[in-house]
Amino acid sequence: MPESIEREVKLVPGEGFQLPALGDPQPTRDFVSTYLDTPDLRLARHGVTFRHRIEDGTGVWQLKIPRGDARVELEEPGPPARPPSKLLDLLVAHLRGRELVRVARLRTRRQTQRAEGAEIVDDSVAVLEGQRVTGRFRELEVELLDGDEKALRRLEQALREAGAEPGDLTPKLYRVLDLTYPPESPELPADAAPVDVLRAALVEQYARLLAHDPGTRLGGDPEDLHQMRVATRRARAYLRAAKPLLDRAWAKELRDELGWLGSELGPVRDLDVLLEHLREEVSALGEAGRPLAGFVGSLERDHVAARSTVLAALSDERYFALLDRLENVEPVVDPDADDSLADLWWAQFKRTRKGFRDLGASPSDEELHAARILGKRARYSAELAAAELGKRGDKFVSAAKKLQDVLGEHQDSVVAEERIADWATTNPAAGEAVERLLDGERERRKRAREEWPAAWKKLEKRARKAKP
Repeated sequence: MPESIEREVKLVPGEGFQLPALGDPQPTRDFVSTYLDTPDLRLARHGVTFRHRIEDGTGVWQLKIPRGDARVELEEPGPPARPPSKLLDLLVAHLRGRELVRVARLRTRRQTQRAEGAEIVDDSVAVLEGQRVTGRFRELEVELLDGDEKALRRLEQALREAGAEPGDLTPKLYRVLDLTYPPESPELPADAAPVDVLRAALVEQYARLLAHDPGTRLGGDPEDLHQMRVATRRARAYLRAAKPLLDRAWAKELRDELGWLGSELGPVRDLDVLLEHLREEVSALGEAGRPLAGFVGSLERDHVAARSTVLAALSDERYFALLDRLENVEPVVDPDADDSLADLWWAQFKRTRKGFRDLGASPSDEELHAARILGKRARYSAELAAAELGKRGDKFVSAAKKLQDVLGEHQDSVVAEERIADWATTNPAAGEAVERLLDGERERRKRAREEWPAAWKKLEKRARKAKP
């Protein structure tokens, strides 16, 4: 199905504003857009819009889903009475059996010019209830088609000089429904109880799961699945960090379910990373890398199979039950617990420190991998305690990310070498190319081993300064 990523700026026309001649004028367009959502606006509250648009008697369904700071728009032709299954299938995690109803209907007259690889749009919008107009507004938009950011800024400046005022990127539907865009999480008070902080953190990871679920199903951008996996890991790590505060059985059950989802997502993410790296390495070998085409192909076949497993998991009732649980999460607290989140972070860091100090001068690959996991736990514990630790905690988290990256490179090289060597046992004819590839992985691992001690020392220093 057609897919595009929006890159745009929006402005508000001042009183008496006239669209200046900045490019080639396009025919004026008139269309009516009908927006669907659940009665409680579940889609809109998670940054998703779903509409049917009729223009010149032709109907098309359009779905917009978040992707980072932008949104991806997907289209499928079809009549208004029957939303396409291809688009509905991307919304199953958001809807989970809930019905879609009409929440807004807008009539738009659009004037357009094209200039510098961008489209300049002047929309006059009428809000409809039946045939009655209940409101009107006008907005300007400059959207990149194939131009660059400099062109976007030049055109924006020209419109401002003509009398337009800076606007925000609030989509039309959000203006009509008086919703904040992008959706915001409610702020916790500075003195929020640890259990309230944990609840908010888990709900935030639930929102991130939902945000990246459609993109993971599409499979067009590996970052979506990566962010889903990160959300499951974060939620699980937060539960581990807050373990002394919680009822053990309650926490274990939820952590087990998050662990299940993470284990389903993990193989695809690992192959995404491996394939991206090895494609570059094989390409860099030029003609000498041709014998490795079969190796890359075998990884790609593994990736297809792993994605099938992920899609099956995302259609499993177990997954939907986990989403329900996270959305309405109410941590069960141990009545005798009274630790602060900062104290829990420090306890985790001491365990991490012991693990690193036990490594010795020449730790094994397995020992470094285990140390990386300890560092990650300390990082997520600090994230959960962010309000209590303040700026010093933020600096600790930044240093922990750096250590994670260095040790992550080390672990990735270990995995890559194992996969290369395993394939080579049944493909001896590629021996010379394989050896060059292995040399690259050994060098990568060597660099990581040289870099990690300094990254650890910096993290240890940041921890001492953040100590509660």
